[in-house]
Amino acid sequence: MREETETFENLTFILGGARSGKSTYAERLAAETGSRVLYVATADIYDEEMGRRVAIHQKRRPSTWQTLEATHGTADALTLRLATQHGEQVYEAVLLDCIALLTSNLLLMLPENTDETSGWTVVRTELESILNSVRAFPQTRWLVVSNEVGQGVVPAYPLGRLYRDVLGRANQFLAARAGTVYWMVAGLVQKLK
Repeated sequence: MREETETFENLTFILGGARSGKSTYAERLAAETGSRVLYVATADIYDEEMGRRVAIHQKRRPSTWQTLEATHGTADALTLRLATQHGEQVYEAVLLDCIALLTSNLLLMLPENTDETSGWTVVRTELESILNSVRAFPQTRWLVVSNEVGQGVVPAYPLGRLYRDVLGRANQFLAARAGTVYWMVAGLVQKLK
């Protein structure tokens, strides 16, 4: 018998490959929702190239949006930020970009020999905490972005395979709970759910 899964109608999950247009599409949806937007950034900047990518994302965002940089402890930082929202100040949209980077950040904090079950337990706990915020703010539109990494070459190293497998589980977990799911390919969007 299949386990019942709670669906969040206010949660939109946007999935696709690298440079598929996921973030741009999510930003457009957030802007259409209203001007009170919280952008949750999960990227760690490890080198100049990543710094340039982050700067491009920052430049695209309207000045009215607030940013929460939460590369680690994302759910806790989000809970703390949302606890200060009241009445008219409640965000119209929260855009979390992205689950792929959040998963990477969490896995890199674990011991080198971590197995898939242990890695998934850590990531699932974080995702469940994020969903607690989605549940607590049903009037807010939640947009969550992630990469699909399971369609390419099998990674040559154990950490790469662990990442691919755990992120695949995370994507399934969120897709099952989102009220709306979009798949992005070459800048084109397809509604899956």
